[in-house]
Order: sequence, then structure tokens, then C-alpha cells
Amino acid sequence: MSQNEKTVVKTESGRLQGSFEDDLYIFRGIPYAAPPVGDRRWLPPAPVKPWKGVRPALAFGQISMQPPMPGGMMTGEKVVEEPQGEDCLFLNVWTPGLDNTRRPVMVWIHGGGFMMGSGSSPMSDGKALAKHGNVVFVTINYRLGPLGFLRLTEVTGGKIPSTGNEGMLDQVAALRWVQDNIASFGGDPANVTVFGESAGGMSVGTLLAMPKARGLFRKAILQSGASTARPVDFAMETAGRFLETLGIKPNDINALRACSPEQLISGYFKMTSGSIWSLNKGALMEPVVDGDILPALPLEAARRGAIGNVIIMAGSTLDEARLFEMMVPNAMALDETGMVNRLQEFLPRENVQDFIRVYRDARVKRGAAVSPADILWDIETDLQFRMPAVRLVEAQCRHGVPAYSYLFTWESPVPGLGACHGLDVGFVFGDYVKEFHGSGPAADRLAMNMQDAWIAFARTGHPACESLGDWPVYGNSRKTMILGKESHVEDAPYEERRLAWDAIPDAMLG
Repeated sequence: MSQNEKTVVKTESGRLQGSFEDDLYIFRGIPYAAPPVGDRRWLPPAPVKPWKGVRPALAFGQISMQPPMPGGMMTGEKVVEEPQGEDCLFLNVWTPGLDNTRRPVMVWIHGGGFMMGSGSSPMSDGKALAKHGNVVFVTINYRLGPLGFLRLTEVTGGKIPSTGNEGMLDQVAALRWVQDNIASFGGDPANVTVFGESAGGMSVGTLLAMPKARGLFRKAILQSGASTARPVDFAMETAGRFLETLGIKPNDINALRACSPEQLISGYFKMTSGSIWSLNKGALMEPVVDGDILPALPLEAARRGAIGNVIIMAGSTLDEARLFEMMVPNAMALDETGMVNRLQEFLPRENVQDFIRVYRDARVKRGAAVSPADILWDIETDLQFRMPAVRLVEAQCRHGVPAYSYLFTWESPVPGLGACHGLDVGFVFGDYVKEFHGSGPAADRLAMNMQDAWIAFARTGHPACESLGDWPVYGNSRKTMILGKESHVEDAPYEERRLAWDAIPDAMLG
């Protein structure tokens, strides 16, 4: 049998030709749904049309239409120009063997504010995890921005019945593909872990609350994102503003369908004044709580026990917001009045001064700087990232389901960034860059700890491992794994900050 014959796999849609590289079988650009183009734009994903013969799976498929990702050089991410297009519903598989071993399956959902990113970017290469953990690793693309998260059904009178959750339905379709086909790639469909960071973590939280995703995975890891979705009225308002930006009347369906993908992306960018990063409001186009596809916010679903017995591990980095704010000119020049005004945009006015006092005192106790910018960034970090993760873990523990918490505290060598958003990803994937992530024995040890823990969780549902040690469930003591220079478990870290959020409802977080 030739090497080419050894890398052919039969799927439900047809046979695929992969490659064998560095002791792994790799299949790139596998279509998991029909192209969402033409009349299928803004509709749920449809099944792939079966093909005859052997389809090459040697090159990554197109990624969803998107603007350039900012901050690539700052984050150390390798900047690679990837082909874009509406025909983007592809996934990729890395596996140690095409056999009947039934390995754990890890499905990565990329971040990027529901507007950017891909499953084929260099930062999500699956080689390290697949080889180190003997797991089958999968990455996916899904529709982004106005192609995946634009609710048009009301503004068009139902002529374009998009719900604003088409990008999430793409993710469900990819997970169904995994259930139907992953055994042919040496994976176990009964042991699937879905994980992601930022919008990827928020996607995982959304999947937990989606009835259509139930039973498609057994475990979930949520990195820097857990419960983010928009109410229908906000989605409707956004759609109306979007059509105004394009100069299209709501009843002019032909003009809307005639827009090129480039025009749609340009319109979105124009509507957001050229930036999607707004921590106090989030991205304009996100999953929509429509009462059907997404019946409730993920946190609300978790409190009711509606996410079932999925074992979760969730956490955040200590200084998430600094990555975004350091991209803003003169960010450190913020004064007290500016901080108060900013906080009043996303917190009840009567709570603002209490938050400032609590967070200032917490920084003083740590011997940290207490400028208005520093305090604001801490509050924004907890608003969007830490508190949703903490509350999700709390809720699942109360229902008797194992749930684990972490806080990533390793600091970037880039001045001012601290343990910023996205810094953890390079350690999980074993691809950390000296200039952004740091280097040396401590960095190597942290990468090994995190990879071992993530793999152990995917294999057994428990992140304890030999290199890191025991990792107890969150529980009443709020046991949290601190991932940093010396990783260890703490009871209720930064508790004074957490308590400040008790008066803030779930719907205001994320």
C-alpha cells in the first residue's frame, strides 16, 4: 500500500486524501456544510453534497470574510494572509493514527470578536496537542460578522429570515460532522471536548445553552469568555443601523442580496467607526437570545440546570483588558472623571463609586499602581471575562456537576500588558513567542503544565496531571488553579473584587 493510500479516509460525504507530516495525519479544508452562498446566504447550514472519487484535503479552505486582525505584531501572532470568501465552512483534523484507538477529541473554536479569526491560523496549529496528548484535534471556520451574526428577519419582514445565530448553527453543524465522522480519524465521538478562547470561549458558553448542540460534546473548556449574547431588540436595532450604513432600505431585498461580501464587511467596519474592540459594549454582532436557537443567556441556562451534565473548566487572565486598552492612544492619560464616565456606560450609576473604592483598595493591598486607567482595566477585565467564567463554574457546581476554575497570571514581557487577553493561548498550543509570551525554564514549565492539564481534562474530565499536581473542583471554597510562574491552587483569589459584583445581574456581564 502506498503512502497516499494510507492517508485516505472514508467519510459520510466521500473519501478524503490527507497528508502524513511529522508523525501526524493531517486533513485540511474538509467541508462540513454546503457553501452558504447565493440564496443560501444568511440561512442555516445545509448538508454537504457528497462527492465521487477522492477529494484532496491537503490545503486549508477559505476563511470567513473579515477585516485584518489588529495587534498581530504585539501579540506575537504570525501574520499570514489567508484566502477569504463566503464559501468558508471548512474544518481541519490532526490525528496520530487512522485506526480504531478511539482517542479523545478536542475541537477548537477560534476567537476574534465574532468578526475575525480562523481555524487555520498559525496560532491554532494542532500538532503539539495531538502529538503530546495522543488526541484527535479539530479546528473549524464559521461565518463571522454580518454574514454569521446579523439578524434580518424583522427588518426585512421575514423575507430574509436570518436569526443572528447562523454562525452558531455553523458550529453545531461542525460538531455534528465530528459525531458522524471522527471515528474514521481514530477519534472517540463519545469523548469530545469543545474549547475556545475569547469569542471562542463565548461560543462554547453559547453552545452549552443551545438545545441543538446537546449531546454533541461531553466536556467544555472556556478561556476568557463564557456568557455573551445580545437580546433580540438590540439585534434588530443593529440590523436597522447596518442597512442605513449600507444605504439600503429595509424592503429592498434585492439590493441587500446583491451586496458583495466585501461591501458587507466594509459596512460593518464603518458602522463601528473602524474598531470592533469596545469592552463596555462588546462586538455589535454576537449570538442572539432569540428564545428558540438560543433560549436564554448561558449563565441563566446554567443556573436553571439547562446545560446538563457537561463538565466544564473555565477561567481568564488577570489583566485581560490591557491588550485592548494599550492599543488606544494616550490610554494611561485617563483621569478620574474620564474613568467615572466610562464606568457609568456599563455599570449602574449608584454602584460606580463602590466599585472604584473596592478595586483601588485591592490594588493598594497588592502594591500595584492605582491610576484611573489601572482601576478601569481591572473592572473591565472582570466585567467581560472573569465574572462570567466564575459564575458559570459556580452554577454548574451547584447542580452537582464537576467544574474547575483557573486564573492565568503569567505576565508578558511587553511593558504594560501584564497577564493580558490572549497571552494564555500560546502556552496551550506550545507556540509561545519570546517577545510577547516570554521564555526560559519557567515559561517552558507553564506550557507543559497547561498542555498536560488541558489534555488530562479532555481525556478524563479532570485536569489534574503529574506535571501540575492536583486540581480540585471549584466547590464552596472557590478553589482556583493559579497558572503562572509557580502554578498552585488558591481558595477564593481576589475575593474582594468578586464580591463587588454580587449586586450586578448576569445580563450585564460579558
